Amino acid sequence: MTMPPLEMLATIGAVALGTMITRFLPFVVFSKGNPPTFISYLGRVLPPAAIGLLVVYCLKDAVFTSYHALPELVAIALVVILHKWRGSMFLSIGGGTAFYMFLVQVVFR
Repeated sequence: MTMPPLEMLATIGAVALGTMITRFLPFVVFSKGNPPTFISYLGRVLPPAAIGLLVVYCLKDAVFTSYHALPELVAIALVVILHKWRGSMFLSIGGGTAFYMFLVQVVFR
């Protein structure tokens, strides 16, 4: 089922407007100097909390009673080592993902 052109244009416009509002609103609201203390606190604690949530989500199906969780644990160790060594999130995530895929597809078949 296809949308009529006017309905498609209205949908694209609504999505674009919603995206623009969520992107520009913080700059409008907090343009008068420093943000409130609570917002600064959230900016400090939410990134590590999101990473922790992703780690828990990625390990939720891992079986730690046998060697099945070994690729995950080795890849996590590599991510930590790469991040401590270079401090690059791109290198840490990309290198860890590539190494995990190598382990799962080649080493632990």
